[in-house]
Amino acid sequence: MRVLVTGATGYIGGRLVPILLGAGHEVRCLSRDPARLDGMPWRERVQVARGDVLDPGSLTAALEGCAAAYYLIHAMAEGPGFESRDRQGASNFRDAAAACGLRRIVYLGGLAPEDPDLSKHLNSRHEVGRLLAEGPTPVTEFRAAVIIGSGSMSFEMLRYLTEVLPVMTTPRWVRNRCQPIAVSDVLGLLVRSLEDVEAISRVLEIGGPDILSYQDMMRAYAAEVGLRRWIIPVPLLSPGLSSLWVGLVTPLPPKVARPLIEGLRAEVVVHDDAARRLFPHEPLPFVEAMRLALAPAPEAVATRWSDAAPSPAHPAPGDPEWSGGRVFTDRRVVPTDVEAHHLFWAFSRVGGDVGYYGLNWAWRLRGWLDRLVGGVGLRRGRRHPEHLREGEALDFWRVDRIAPGRLLRLQAEMRLPGEAWLQWEAEPMGDGADLIQTAIFRPRGLLGRLYWYVMAPFHSYIFPRMAWKMAAAAEERGYACQ
Repeated sequence: MRVLVTGATGYIGGRLVPILLGAGHEVRCLSRDPARLDGMPWRERVQVARGDVLDPGSLTAALEGCAAAYYLIHAMAEGPGFESRDRQGASNFRDAAAACGLRRIVYLGGLAPEDPDLSKHLNSRHEVGRLLAEGPTPVTEFRAAVIIGSGSMSFEMLRYLTEVLPVMTTPRWVRNRCQPIAVSDVLGLLVRSLEDVEAISRVLEIGGPDILSYQDMMRAYAAEVGLRRWIIPVPLLSPGLSSLWVGLVTPLPPKVARPLIEGLRAEVVVHDDAARRLFPHEPLPFVEAMRLALAPAPEAVATRWSDAAPSPAHPAPGDPEWSGGRVFTDRRVVPTDVEAHHLFWAFSRVGGDVGYYGLNWAWRLRGWLDRLVGGVGLRRGRRHPEHLREGEALDFWRVDRIAPGRLLRLQAEMRLPGEAWLQWEAEPMGDGADLIQTAIFRPRGLLGRLYWYVMAPFHSYIFPRMAWKMAAAAEERGYACQ
């Protein structure tokens, strides 16, 4: 059947699409920025509809001719107004599905008890499921707790906490029971939900065969990778303090870690086995799921938690080429005698293990300071050592634009009083090419302007050296290829 997938650039959606294609379905992806799908290996096999869950008109056009749709949109970070955006997006999608005669909506929500004291994040995820089910279109809502898979938020938090800290002083929530599930099991159930022919809505709780505390999972991880760890419980760490603590030692910024932690404050286990009865399956044990998550090299990870754009319809960042307002720039041009594709190779390797072509200690310091104020820091690294896709995370940047062989532009996701980009271009010139490096900053208020002027002396030292060394790396490669 033809199915629409929302959130196709996210962790689950990006893995679901190729499985649906392999099962013989025709897939259409909804995206606010279709260019973000261009780097996906399955891009040529899917239709792409430009649309936004906050734009009802775009949803009607995207859903036209589809039999089912996956709603994989929700806000992990509590940005201003995220609950109302979640609510509006779900309502718009429900109404558009009804207008188009959709046969089923499949939604992945969060496993949690029905409790008035639930966190705002979990309440919102439950509310989205209820709103979707208020229309005439049957809804299959899967509720999962901790999802274990390479690059998942839950697994990254578990891995970093265990590997970084030999002695852990842990809050009470690490002793609450939960029911982790392998990402492969989640994906399998999402695909099998299309087999359901009953025109009724369902809420299906899903989990693996093991019921463990987070403390149990950390100990199991330590045993698997050969580490000795001591866990000391303390009663004083609130979810807010815990998220700051997680933010300091894992790639997850506090605003992302907090919803995960709040989801573990109560026991999150499966109480209704309807999913097992409706779709018989044998879920992977936790240890096996963990081993599969550890198996691939980082560059082989298909999707990561950090790939997802803010959702639903978080205000899109401005584009320095067309947005108005005052913009400060720092532009450096370095002539080279190698072809442009060698320059593109050099600047496409920036960040991660390669670093920033000199003065990496300064970039690490900037990342550490960003972590202290609740930013993402440098720990996200990069998915692949040389290849990038539009929209993916790279350290404390996000890939904003790529023109293969010619241009790379990163947008800053560090904490700043404004918006910032770092851009490289390879401009053919005679027998060689010029490397053009441009730092762009759009300040926000007086503080943003003061920030630019205070940082200008550091930029005048860091930026030219980065451009020169990047050009030198390209020339070295070019000469070696001659």
